[in-house]
Amino acid sequence: QVQLVESGGGLVQAGGSLRLSCVASGSGFSFYSVEWYRQAPGKQRELVAGITSGGSRNYADSVKGRFTISRDNAKNTVYLQMNSLKPEDTGVYYCSTYSHPRHWGQGTQVTVSS
Repeated sequence: QVQLVESGGGLVQAGGSLRLSCVASGSGFSFYSVEWYRQAPGKQRELVAGITSGGSRNYADSVKGRFTISRDNAKNTVYLQMNSLKPEDTGVYYCSTYSHPRHWGQGTQVTVSS
């Protein structure tokens, strides 16, 4: 059983940066693809970025060139570096394993002020 804990969220001004971390406990994390999702108030949860066990990455068009996903398997951690933040990036950010069933963290709040 994998458990995920996100951290690193906070309040930042537009144009600022944050780095989110997703730390996993349990075995086999390095074999999972991992995804970051976000959910803004009143909106559906949306995929932000994903990384495979081999390190291949994909991004939503809205964050390409600004966000970078990476992983450190020795630390059982996946990161989301977020630069040039915009108010529309505000939301709760969740990490999840791409698996059946999915494992989800509790989320971390990101608020970008204009």
